[in-house]
Amino acid sequence: MSVGEELLAARRVVVKVGSSSVSGDNAAQIPTLVSSLARLHGAGAEVILVSSGAIATGVPFLKIDERPDDLATQQAAAAVGQNILVNRYQRSLSSHDIVAGQVLLTAHDMENPTHRGNARRAIERLLQLGILPIINENDTVATHEIRFGDNDRLAALVARLVEADRLVLLSDVDALYTAPPTVVGAERIPHVPYGDELAGIEIGAAQSGWGTGGAATKVQAARLAADAGAHVLLTETRLFPAVLDGAAHGTRFDGRPETADQE
Repeated sequence: MSVGEELLAARRVVVKVGSSSVSGDNAAQIPTLVSSLARLHGAGAEVILVSSGAIATGVPFLKIDERPDDLATQQAAAAVGQNILVNRYQRSLSSHDIVAGQVLLTAHDMENPTHRGNARRAIERLLQLGILPIINENDTVATHEIRFGDNDRLAALVARLVEADRLVLLSDVDALYTAPPTVVGAERIPHVPYGDELAGIEIGAAQSGWGTGGAATKVQAARLAADAGAHVLLTETRLFPAVLDGAAHGTRFDGRPETADQE
């Protein structure tokens, strides 16, 4: 069975998309991404989208030339951008008769048992009602000191929170490689068995082309979700439709086997 067939047969799927895939000129990718989410939804899966991009989407509307460094302007950009971003998603989702529900979280929400339980109940109820939750970090109130650091980690924590059986991490690079993709001779790693430490693999940081978090944060997030039993796919946003068609793209991390809990 291909990874795409596994995803279409899944019970609950969390899909994370990075800022570079849904902001700027790449905002035009949103309808295609939504079509893939709708395909999963139509196949019977409960789908949750974790989307970055609020600050990147909001900055042009503030009429400033570059990403702001100060926290207050970042928060302002997030407030504007989140509204526009969710509207873009909803416009595309409406053509598939799907309604989105916005859920904004902070790191404190995931650490505090009461907040975490409230978040889980809200997401579960949205799914029961046939709503597609769109989750992002609440950048308008988050601080530099207390935040997830990258939405890959947020997506993994959400996957654990709702006991998803699949997590898809989409970015602007098609897979994990044996070295940063720009290095000559780097080879795609199609499959990472559970517990594989990837010894000898040079995992790039933010400069590797993986967006704000870099390949390292995606590997960490994949392992975090895999430890809870979710199978994880890392691939490029534009290749996601082809993956659902059965194409062999990306890197698949095996989730923790059920028997591992009994050993």
